[in-house]
Amino acid sequence: MEKQIKISDYIKTGSLPTGKLNKITDVKGVRVGHSTIKNAENYTGVTVILPSENNIYTNKLEAAAYVLNGFGKSTGLVQIEELGLLEAPIALTNTLNVGKVLDGMLDYVIDNLASDDVFCSINIPVLECNDSLINNIRKRAVETKHVYEAIENACENFEEGDVGAGTGTKCHGFKGGIGSASRIVELDGKEYTVGILVQTNHGHCEDLRIDGKKVGLKLKERIDELNYAEKGSVIVIMATDIPMSNRQIKRVLKRVDIGLIRNGSYTSHGSGEVFLGFSTANVHTSDSKAFFTTTYVKDDFLNIVFKAIGEATEEAVLNAMLNAHEAKTIQGKTCHSLRDYFDLILEEFKE
Repeated sequence: MEKQIKISDYIKTGSLPTGKLNKITDVKGVRVGHSTIKNAENYTGVTVILPSENNIYTNKLEAAAYVLNGFGKSTGLVQIEELGLLEAPIALTNTLNVGKVLDGMLDYVIDNLASDDVFCSINIPVLECNDSLINNIRKRAVETKHVYEAIENACENFEEGDVGAGTGTKCHGFKGGIGSASRIVELDGKEYTVGILVQTNHGHCEDLRIDGKKVGLKLKERIDELNYAEKGSVIVIMATDIPMSNRQIKRVLKRVDIGLIRNGSYTSHGSGEVFLGFSTANVHTSDSKAFFTTTYVKDDFLNIVFKAIGEATEEAVLNAMLNAHEAKTIQGKTCHSLRDYFDLILEEFKE
C-alpha cells in the first residue's frame, strides 16, 4: 500500500488538534472496512462502518440524519429521523448497488447480531454516490461476498482514497474517494473526539480551495479534462464520544456544510448531500426497564463541536482526494489524481 497522505501534515486547515490517527476511528469502538472492485469494467466497491464493539442491535446508539440536498437513494434514514437511534452498521456503495448491499447487510445482521428471540425487524443505513463516470454502474458488481469482505477487513487504521465505496468517485474534477479526519475538543476539562468519514463525488475544479487559497483555478489552467459536471454526491458520516441527544447530533450535522463550503462546494441541483451521525456515549440497551439515565452536553457548549465538524469535514475531503489515484472514465478520459499535483499546491503555501 502506498504511503497515505494527510493534508494536515503539510497544510494546517483549522486550529483544533487531531486525534491519534486523524480518522473517524479515533472514536473508541468505531472501525471501518472496505471491499474494492477494480477490473476492466468495474471500478467500485463497498465501505462498512462498524459503530461499536458491542452488538449494536441490542445496544443502540443516539443518532440523527440531515439531508442538505436530497438527490440521493439512501436507505434507513426515515426510522433514524423518527426514533433517533442507530441499530445496525452503516454501509456506503454506489447508487445502483444499494439494494444488493442492503441484502448483504441483512444477511450479516441476521447471522451475527439478531438472536431469534428478539429479532423481527432491522433498520440498516445504506448510503450511496453515483460512480457511473468511471464505473460501469449498470453491471451492479457489488455482491454479498463484498459486504462480508468489507466487514472482515474493518479496522482502526483503514485505507483512504480510491478504495471501497470511493473506488469510482470523483471530486472537484479530480479522482475522489473515501477520506477521514478527526478533531479533539475539550469540555469540562475532558477530551472528546469528533470523527468524520466522507465519500466524495462532488464539486468543480475551478471552485476548489485549500485553506482559503483558490488552488483549483491554477490547477485547471495546467490540466486538461477537468470539466466534469457538478452533479454527484457527498456522503458524510460523523462519529463522536460526546454525550449528545439525537436532536443535538442533528444540529451538529447541519454544520457539515461549513467544511464543504470551505473546499469550494456550493451544493448543486444534482448533488446529493446526505449526512449521518451518531454518538457512542449513551447506549440504549434492550431490557424491560421503562426508564434509563443519560447525560447530555448543554447546548451552550456546542460551539466548539460545530467548529470541530467543520474542520474535520474540510480535511476529510482533501484526504480523500490526495490518496486517490488516477483513473480512466468510461469514455476513456483521464480522471487525474490531486496527489500528482501536490507539489504545485504546496508552492502556493510557501512564504
